[in-house]
Amino acid sequence: MGPAATLLALFCACVPAGTAGAAPTQASLYEVKQARGDVPDVLPEPEPEPTSPVSDFENSYNYILSRLANMDQAIHKLNVGHYTLDVKLNQLVDRLSRMDAKVGELEDNIQEVYQHSKDNRKETGRLEGCQKGLRVGYKCYLVYNTYEDYAGASRKCLERGGRMAMPRDRKEQEALADYVKAFFHPGNWPVWLGINDLRSEGAYLFDDGTRVSYFQWRKHFLSSQPDGGRRENCVAMSSDDGDWWDHYCDRAMNFLCEFDDRVAL
Repeated sequence: MGPAATLLALFCACVPAGTAGAAPTQASLYEVKQARGDVPDVLPEPEPEPTSPVSDFENSYNYILSRLANMDQAIHKLNVGHYTLDVKLNQLVDRLSRMDAKVGELEDNIQEVYQHSKDNRKETGRLEGCQKGLRVGYKCYLVYNTYEDYAGASRKCLERGGRMAMPRDRKEQEALADYVKAFFHPGNWPVWLGINDLRSEGAYLFDDGTRVSYFQWRKHFLSSQPDGGRRENCVAMSSDDGDWWDHYCDRAMNFLCEFDDRVAL
């Protein structure tokens, strides 16, 4: 047998049956190497790359610096926002101060207008009383055909620039009696006068605080006045005869105001 035949025989002996002519796979090569002892049974784990303590410190240091930089940027934004808010707050306070000054000025103007209105109403009431009512000397009297209690009647007279009628002598009393009688004729309606004994029982005062020296109480054996005692402390004039009666002060009735024609009250 020649050399070529010997090599062919050896190759056939090494290749298993059924694999002749087939290309060797990676698995078959691995088995061949494992059979020869070229590949270990268990592959070793890859060894970790060595780390340096210095590189860990540098990483931590750089991380801290990065965080501090972010914090510094956030604080800067907060400072900018705080400054902007402070500027806007100062602007708002300045506007509120100007508005408060305007409101104060407006209130003063309203108060001035209100005072002028009160003065005009008083002057109008005084002129109305002297034009429509009864003139006696320097006084003018006007009946108001609206119902008020004693306090309300006193307030209404003051608002119109006058005060409740206060007949101080026989002349004024007789003139008022004739005026009221003609105003309500043929009816009989009482009207409030500015006379009361609210401070002290039996001590009658005019509505301006002066003492009453002339009286025109109704005198009759059945109903002599005053007869109300401590219950009836305000005085009204009867329209049919002009006599005075004491009444409950909270009774609602017509009232009579007087005005000074010499000066505006």
